[in-house]
Amino acid sequence: MEKQGKRNWYVIDGYLPYKGKVMDEPFEGHEAIMILNCHDEDADIAMDIYYEDREPDLNIPLTVAARRVKCFRMDRPEDIGGIALERQCQYSLRFRSNIEVVLQYGRMDIAQPNLAYIGLMGYGE
Repeated sequence: MEKQGKRNWYVIDGYLPYKGKVMDEPFEGHEAIMILNCHDEDADIAMDIYYEDREPDLNIPLTVAARRVKCFRMDRPEDIGGIALERQCQYSLRFRSNIEVVLQYGRMDIAQPNLAYIGLMGYGE
């Protein structure tokens, strides 16, 4: 099978935004990692979280089933191995997968009324 994605991915600009909600709207400030696995086997992924002022959290296990996409919300400890990230603190991520996957990062920032959503491809190698 031809290569579909990369095994190593990096997201440098992690910064879990303010949590508040927009009045009368379902939007909530958050960040998420979306991982696409196009292969016929599950992707077993190790996620590392690096911080400015302390040692990293390493080898957090994530799984994306064969031929599926999965969203991991960075504000939900149950999605990321029980790690509770602090809001408005800088962090970076490294992902190492047993098979090739495609990874995208998204942030919903509601700190101002116009909202802001960014979606970025991670750096893969």
